[in-house]
Amino acid sequence: MKEINRDLYLNELISKRSVPLIKIITGIRRSGKSYLLNPIFKNYLRSNGVAEDHILYLNFELVENEILRDKIELYNYVIDSVKDDGEYFILLDEIQMVEGFESVLSSFLAKGNLNVYVTGSNSKFLSSDIVTEFRGRSVEIHMYPLSFKEFMSAYEGNRYDGWQEYMRYGGLPILMRYNDGRQKMEYLEEIRKNIYLKDIVERYKMRNDAALEALLSIIASGVGSLTNSYKLENTFRSEVKIDLSHNTINDYLDKLCDAYIIEKAMRYDVKGKQYISTPQKYYFTDIGIRNAFVGFRQNDEGHIMENIIYIELRRRGYQVDVGVVNADNKQVEIDFVANRGDRRYYVQSALTLGTPEKRLQELRPLTNTGDFFKRVLVTNDMMLPGRDDSGVAVMNVLDFLLDEDSLEKEM
Repeated sequence: MKEINRDLYLNELISKRSVPLIKIITGIRRSGKSYLLNPIFKNYLRSNGVAEDHILYLNFELVENEILRDKIELYNYVIDSVKDDGEYFILLDEIQMVEGFESVLSSFLAKGNLNVYVTGSNSKFLSSDIVTEFRGRSVEIHMYPLSFKEFMSAYEGNRYDGWQEYMRYGGLPILMRYNDGRQKMEYLEEIRKNIYLKDIVERYKMRNDAALEALLSIIASGVGSLTNSYKLENTFRSEVKIDLSHNTINDYLDKLCDAYIIEKAMRYDVKGKQYISTPQKYYFTDIGIRNAFVGFRQNDEGHIMENIIYIELRRRGYQVDVGVVNADNKQVEIDFVANRGDRRYYVQSALTLGTPEKRLQELRPLTNTGDFFKRVLVTNDMMLPGRDDSGVAVMNVLDFLLDEDSLEKEM
């Protein structure tokens, strides 16, 4: 398999090199955090003049490092390895296996010449609250599974076949090693059940894991659809035959977001400039995991494409909301309002424009924003990027995904 460069995240690590804080690499299980630390970042340090004895990499999953899972042993080992006042890079993989690792990391941070980078996985470390625990003493590098561009850098085939593969199996890097579709489905099913669900159940000591799995299946079936806890409560009662209160459902949804399995997109009134508390939309961090939760039975390409576009915008660093505007005295939706700094883009996802009526339907929300931010319509239809008569930029989804500057480019 070709080596996949994760340049977006490598550049984040490089840019934060001089920041005197703990660098915490977060993200869903199997997204490539360990590989980013070693070999990608470690090789970068070597090639940029950092001496080998000033790079200390430890993977706590390995049996040879078992003794270092004791925090005192780890502390002494690292300190004994520091021989001068030069900058040392301490790369700690699967740090959650060290009992009491929080105090060790704080101690390392107090040393002026230790540059500390950590990853972690299981129920102790999988959630966003580890960053909260180190607030003011850490900086987060959040990692997503492979983007379509990263996927295609190692895919041996044309981009159209690659798109079909990506929509079905997603972007977990290890899947690139499998050639057989059945093996990929079996792997995704295995980690869906025995890693992602198990991690959350263990972390929060949950008793009703069947309800958690059912909730994820419901969210997966309606990915990209507006919902709220009251609607989900009714769905549980009528379809799952389980009584689960809306408060419990809200709690479960928060835990799933904290574990990076799903993300919540809030609705935003574009002209009123305010958020609408309910309903919301939920998207999966990896579309292959979403498909595993519906048993690979639902192949709704429109919603799958929408999910992939949402995650791509998030990966590019945008805060993404669902836009609401009024058109002809009727509320209509813009799929995504993407904000980053002073930049804003309105992005509409449409599997196909088909008829003139369908095209008008997709364009209508974009032409009623009442401002001058760039408006983009992304479709699976084969077409060259260009401008519609109304000034909306229209592009094929593959052009959008394969060019990280696609939103900024003039057409």
